[in-house]
Amino acid sequence: MEGLGRAALAEDAVRYRLFAAAGAGGEALLRRCAEAIVVRLAPLLSAYIWQRQPFRLRCVPARAAHIGGTTLFGDNVEDEWFIVYLVREITREFPGLAARIDDNDGEFLLIEAADFLPKWLNPENSDNRVFFYKGELHIIPLSETDEQEYDLSAASPTISQALTLLSSRSEEFLAAEPIRAAVYKRISGYPEKIQASFHRAHCYLPAGIVAVLRQRPSLVAPAVQAFYLRDPVDLRACRSFQTFPPDERVMTVVTFTKCLYAQLVQQKFVPDRRSGYTLPLPSHPQYKAYELGMKLAHGFEILCSKCTKVSPDSKRNVLSGPLWEKFLSSLKEKHYFKGEMEGSAKYLELLHKAEDYFRQSVTKPESSVEANPGDEILTLLQTTTIDLKELEREAACLPPEDDDSWLEITPDDLDQMLKEARNESAPSSNEEEQKYDLEAVAESMKAFVSKVSTHEGAEMPWSSDESHVTFDVDSFTKALDRILGADSEELDSDDLDEEQEFDFSDEDDEGLDAENQREDENVSPNELIGSLKSYMDEMDRELAQTNVGKSFTTQKKGASSVNAATSQSAGPDSGAEETELTPVDVDMNLVANLLESYSAQSGLAGPTSNILQSMGVYLPENADRTGSNKGATE
Repeated sequence: MEGLGRAALAEDAVRYRLFAAAGAGGEALLRRCAEAIVVRLAPLLSAYIWQRQPFRLRCVPARAAHIGGTTLFGDNVEDEWFIVYLVREITREFPGLAARIDDNDGEFLLIEAADFLPKWLNPENSDNRVFFYKGELHIIPLSETDEQEYDLSAASPTISQALTLLSSRSEEFLAAEPIRAAVYKRISGYPEKIQASFHRAHCYLPAGIVAVLRQRPSLVAPAVQAFYLRDPVDLRACRSFQTFPPDERVMTVVTFTKCLYAQLVQQKFVPDRRSGYTLPLPSHPQYKAYELGMKLAHGFEILCSKCTKVSPDSKRNVLSGPLWEKFLSSLKEKHYFKGEMEGSAKYLELLHKAEDYFRQSVTKPESSVEANPGDEILTLLQTTTIDLKELEREAACLPPEDDDSWLEITPDDLDQMLKEARNESAPSSNEEEQKYDLEAVAESMKAFVSKVSTHEGAEMPWSSDESHVTFDVDSFTKALDRILGADSEELDSDDLDEEQEFDFSDEDDEGLDAENQREDENVSPNELIGSLKSYMDEMDRELAQTNVGKSFTTQKKGASSVNAATSQSAGPDSGAEETELTPVDVDMNLVANLLESYSAQSGLAGPTSNILQSMGVYLPENADRTGSNKGATE
């Protein structure tokens, strides 16, 4: 696969690759696009806080040259879907690029749209088939004829084959509307969604950490991770706090992502007495700010305890080269600073974010070992002037922190979320106007039962273009004769052994069986069917004298049914032979049993709702049960 076979990715990692479409300019186009993409994404990515690693693009001069990278997103899966959004936007603004994106689970875009995929598409043949091209999702299908330029009936095409087909026939390969809708729904709301993912909280922190976070707000992520994944060895450095002693602490506002905030606030931790970090009583109005600041200070101290000695000039060296000057001039051309005066507080804030983004996404070589954030923390401490009095004045007029009630979900909230999810997937959005056709319920269930199951599970009757399964009895019988031999009466050695071991037959029985067999061979198929029907009729007459039939709903036949009921009430023996048996209403019994099973689920998930919903049939809530529950509570 031209050196781009699916390599094993780390857990919680997403890989993205952008290729030059066939005839679009090759490596020269990739180099130009890489520089333009960095500037184009700067306003979005400079303010973004990544859980583990940032989005980074590198030129890969392989046989199939491309630009791309791999990002560890850790516990925050929203980072992965934000990257999907970025990749889609890149292909929209740079039409000469086609993008592939996958993670350690494989084609996770297809997993998101699993309910709508064509049956031919599976994990074995999906490689190099799913692309973002010109801002839309495309899926390259299997070839249908041998006249095409490339035969894609193999497991998967090569990158060059896929790009050639995509460039020439992209309209044909546009993914189906339900597939695209499922994927686009997952990334809807960006870029506004970025601000909604943040949580701002008050923290009582050492002044040094406050100064560092002013310069590099994204350092809050590795600090939280260091505390969250701490071990006893890490906590040894937190006994004395050489870097961030608790003597000079101030109140400040720290911006987290909701994932980072949840990780920090949900962990129970008691600091070492030797550390000097003490907490007020839980009833104290600022107890949470003290606790968050204590945990975050432990994370920063752990990072600094693992760092190596770095020169204070390392930061200046990174931001003094021609690459940084070119990057900064490009930002000014794109009006990144929004007309702010150079040297103003807002200008400096945007500049620090740009420097942060430049160090993360531009200057780090792909092959380098991931740098320890503690090195940069110490460098910032050496190059930043800390004005404690100014920080205390700012602490006196802090903006209010965000409400963290989103951390708690009540049972009613969960029910509402599930109801909204169900309504979104239901065919009609107006529940009052939905009409529940019981005949459709019965037909859907019969269609489901008539489907053929395989080792992969039961298939739902979605597709209407499948051919019906036919069964030829004569061909099946002849095939059995060929497999078993010409003489089907001939016994094998096992059968002979069993007959000798269990000698329970005599000569009279053998003669009778042989005679019956000769008679059966002379019976025509019509006579055999008639005999079977008479046998079934006899069974029905016997069952009519029992209570089994009362458990089924029968079809209504007007006067004949009344007469039949009158005859049956006259006695079990009088005219039983002449009574017309009323056939069972199969559909009515099926629907009644389904509704009874659905009612027994008490609003929870169960076999009836799962099967019907998978076929697009949504039953209403049980109003009787809901009313009885309300009456009971009242």
